[in-house]
Amino acid sequence: MKRTVLLLFSLFSLALSAHAQFGVKGGINRAVLSGNVGDDAEYQTSYHAGIFYEAKILGPVSLQPELLYSMQGAQARSLIRDQSLEEFDTKLHYLTLPVLAKVSLGPVFVEAGPQFSYLVSAQDNGRLQVDMTSSGPSEYLDFDRDSSGDFKKSDLGVALGAGIKLPLGLSVGGRFTTSLNNISDYRNISGVNDPELKNRVFQAYVSFQLGRNN
Repeated sequence: MKRTVLLLFSLFSLALSAHAQFGVKGGINRAVLSGNVGDDAEYQTSYHAGIFYEAKILGPVSLQPELLYSMQGAQARSLIRDQSLEEFDTKLHYLTLPVLAKVSLGPVFVEAGPQFSYLVSAQDNGRLQVDMTSSGPSEYLDFDRDSSGDFKKSDLGVALGAGIKLPLGLSVGGRFTTSLNNISDYRNISGVNDPELKNRVFQAYVSFQLGRNN
């Protein structure tokens, strides 16, 4: 944690001293886990926030790396886990590093590139059906558990987006990100129905850029 804070402080100081295209951004996530076990999952709303640096390359083309905190996951309904019926929200806390090629056409821009994510923590919040009989009402037990062991620490993905630049260094945009690999690390006893999951996230954001020359 201390190393991350020092890194962010160093980048901020370097950007200010060089009058760089450094900025901050934040917005809304609509995230879901798709895959073999994610077919019944629903989108959940969360958020992302962080910093970015836009380096001009040639003409309208620039390179934009970002460092973001992003909460992802899904709302899972009626999924079987360890032979028990559960309803729960999975919250995945990531540090993400998109590295995007950005093309600006007047105030409009498009962007695309790889995204590397590191899972900081994972949590399941929901309820477990403890009475599976057909007689009488079903009984549920609320739970809140650490599910970090069910997911791989790293996630390689791709990001695609577009937006528009506004006066005073402001921009608004939208982005879609998706995993390229299976992020699940959960294994059942038989290994027959091991889940295969991928992050799918739609993002809407607002950014503010220092040193903007437009």
